[in-house]
Amino acid sequence: ELAKLTKGFVMDLAAKFAEGLSYADFLKKYGNADQQSRWSNFHAAVKLKPEQHALLGSFTREMKVFCLTGAWCGDCVNQCPIFDHFAQAAPVIQLRFFDRDAHPDLGAMLSVCGGARVPVVLFASEDNFQVGIYGDRTLSKYRSLVADITSGPACPTGIVL
Repeated sequence: ELAKLTKGFVMDLAAKFAEGLSYADFLKKYGNADQQSRWSNFHAAVKLKPEQHALLGSFTREMKVFCLTGAWCGDCVNQCPIFDHFAQAAPVIQLRFFDRDAHPDLGAMLSVCGGARVPVVLFASEDNFQVGIYGDRTLSKYRSLVADITSGPACPTGIVL
């Protein structure tokens, strides 16, 4: 099996993927009744457009998608249900959810700005190579938030991305 070398340790992405849960199983295991309701309500509100269905349905290569998340996280409520819709529209997308606190090894590997942020999504090829990462709250996002809150840039250089 192929392994991923990251931050001084090797992670077997195929073995780790097998530890992940489906959308429903993740919420059942990690979400309380209020969290499950919030996720369910947002999931029901998401509607993909026909052209989005067509695009996702045209995918031909298998893709493994690791979603590091937390049932308690507001950003996750507003993003993770959409990933489930993507996977439903594209049978070649294999989507698994991982609770950040239950999988600290994955959280360390997918850290954003030095922290175990959520949601973070790792895209892997069918042969278990990392091909991309999407992570919320990058440094540019934090700078933007601070600029909005303080009415000015947070970086002493004046450069705000």
